[in-house]
Amino acid sequence: MKKFLNRFLANRGAAAGTLLLLIVIAVGASASVLYEESPWMMVAQPLIKPFTDPAYLLGTDMLGRDIAAGLAYGARVSLMIGVISTLVAVFVGILVGALAGYYGKWVDDALMRATEFFQTVPQLAMAMVLVAIFKPSLYSIVGAIAMVSWPPVARLVRAEFMTLKTREFVQAAVVIGQRPSRIILTQILPNTASPIIVTASLMTATAILTESALSFLGLGDRNLMSWGYMIGAARTMLRESQWMSLWPGLAIMLTVLAINLIGEGLNDALNPQLRKRGA
Repeated sequence: MKKFLNRFLANRGAAAGTLLLLIVIAVGASASVLYEESPWMMVAQPLIKPFTDPAYLLGTDMLGRDIAAGLAYGARVSLMIGVISTLVAVFVGILVGALAGYYGKWVDDALMRATEFFQTVPQLAMAMVLVAIFKPSLYSIVGAIAMVSWPPVARLVRAEFMTLKTREFVQAAVVIGQRPSRIILTQILPNTASPIIVTASLMTATAILTESALSFLGLGDRNLMSWGYMIGAARTMLRESQWMSLWPGLAIMLTVLAINLIGEGLNDALNPQLRKRGA
């Protein structure tokens, strides 16, 4: 573990991304402490410019809502949706990929045809349709993003399983009579953890972008403040009050950048080839 952390932190981009993401997490976790009033509340005069009023450092929007409060609560929503939808997508992808890669034959054909079907439709378009059908809510957004995100994980896991199931340690487990479920869970799956972790980290960034796009288009949960909603609400004021779109856009960009840097750092730390070069 110590060696892994040393390799990970040796990547300056990954270290910077981790620090930035921790700041975003801290702000989101403490949003209700930093801003006791709801981010939907009209707390001041509309369209206060940034850095002109210490009480509203990032300014206010056209309804007099505190933009900083919206960013803090939006961080909580974006990270929560990104992480939960990624976990669901990874679980489904592992299940489908493991069964297809281990059993092969008709099981592989059936599962891969289903996977290809989901990959033929653009992710954002399918997510929009699913959210619209089930009505915009936290659960429908998480479900829609997970539904369009699992195919790459399934293909990755399938490829890893097809390679690993021919290895000697797996064949030995088959010879001694271990059940397929035990072989999958204890012999093969742990050896596929590294690429899955890296892929999951990058999927989280994509999920945050997808959620922001849905909220921008008016398909977000109306009870939750999000960065995408803030940009969508500010588009009519883009010429007069650019800061209303600037701050949430910057928050999305920095968060996605931080997660991508972390993903690259994990890839470097977990990649066996890079590990050998550094040894």
